[in-house]
Amino acid sequence: MFADVNDLPAQPGGTSPHVVVNSIENVELSEVDFHHLSRVRRVRDGDLVSATDGAGSWRWCVVAGSTLVSAGEVHTVKRPAQSLAVGFALVKGNKPELVVQKLTEIGIDTIIPFVAERSVVRWDDAKTDRQTKRLETIAREASMQSRRFWLPQVLPVTRYQDLIQEESVVRADRDGQPLTSEHRTVLIGPEGGWSAVEQESTGTVGLGSSVLRSETAAIVAGTLMIALRDRRLS
Repeated sequence: MFADVNDLPAQPGGTSPHVVVNSIENVELSEVDFHHLSRVRRVRDGDLVSATDGAGSWRWCVVAGSTLVSAGEVHTVKRPAQSLAVGFALVKGNKPELVVQKLTEIGIDTIIPFVAERSVVRWDDAKTDRQTKRLETIAREASMQSRRFWLPQVLPVTRYQDLIQEESVVRADRDGQPLTSEHRTVLIGPEGGWSAVEQESTGTVGLGSSVLRSETAAIVAGTLMIALRDRRLS
């Protein structure tokens, strides 16, 4: 155990686990997270764990049995000035989970599954509710793995027509214009491609010359958007 708070690292990282808790002032581990820390990460009493409330606040804690004891002051990380969103048409199997996981790791702020005209996958109300909760869990787990301080917002499945009401929304297309930092919401189409009506509905951006799978396109779009926001690309 660290005897002096001055010994604490400045940022979460290294081998120390990162967990999301309900309250940063009264840190409590869920049963699932405790099981993960003890059985998978094999933490022991005295090990450091960084805890965040998923809303920008975090602090260092020390493992003490099945609980965490606060070991440092609360730090606050500002939300990015530009909020970025990626929408993706529902895809088969567990690919939606993959997309949400990777977009969370990359740093996207809002993730929007939607149904397009040519979408093969369509969820009924019961499955939509169940899958939305599952995707939120995936985002939470990926946030801990990637040591995020702000949890992404995973929206319920919506319709393409409802998403294009905002002027800032563009859709990805092979012949689209270059992606820039001005593009805040990018939509990725289904395996069957955009319908004729959808092709006329909004502006487009390109993600390269290759034909990408829907799940790959979503991850590429998120990567480029974050790189542009962080000024890692000109």
